[in-house]
Amino acid sequence: MIDCKNIGKSYVNGDVETVVLKGITFSIKSGEFVAIMGPSGSGKSTLMHILGALDTPTSGSYHLDGHDISKLSDDELAEIRRNKIGFVFQSFNLLSRSTVLRNVSLPLIYAGVPPIQREERAAAALTSAGLPEDRWNHLSNQLSGGQMQRVAIARALVNNPALILADEPTGNLDTKTGEVVLGTFQELNSEHKHTIVLITHELYVAEHADRIIHIQDGMILEDKKNVRKLIVHNHKA
Repeated sequence: MIDCKNIGKSYVNGDVETVVLKGITFSIKSGEFVAIMGPSGSGKSTLMHILGALDTPTSGSYHLDGHDISKLSDDELAEIRRNKIGFVFQSFNLLSRSTVLRNVSLPLIYAGVPPIQREERAAAALTSAGLPEDRWNHLSNQLSGGQMQRVAIARALVNNPALILADEPTGNLDTKTGEVVLGTFQELNSEHKHTIVLITHELYVAEHADRIIHIQDGMILEDKKNVRKLIVHNHKA
């Protein structure tokens, strides 16, 4: 699904070069739930932009679902973002005066999907994201923060993307609501087999994933299975 080899990223301002990523190498298989964790300034946001086809590496290669992202044009990157990646952001990015159904179906409008199919697929995505049906015709600004994030998750799912990329998705939520949203990601992964990459600076958030990649100073510090989650899962079983 994801294959990053020797990813480097630097920015040049006049005679000054700032190196942000330094030889990042890892792979993520289809159906994995992986957290990429690091403090502010670690390079995780830059890496997120590359994984989301919002930017390209200065060196190295990045393959997503068989496509070499590192060599694509801006138009080709836009097509990859539209068809292969579902984004969930901290700030929800919903249209406040549009209904939940319209917010979720918006990517399908841009893709030229007929109205009946749009409604069916939006409803299926909202069901998967766990938002009750009695909220679907509400305006997004009539929802709680947790409900808005579920709408954002549904919108990310509606195009059936190869990758769901969640950038600090609980950053604007209280701890209890954040746990519910993180539980939604776990369910999407375990029951629906969605590939999820979660970007965070919080360990307790990262521990909801099956694997944690810890980066610092533009390099991978640690890449390991989340033993704590495995222990909890086995205990429940």
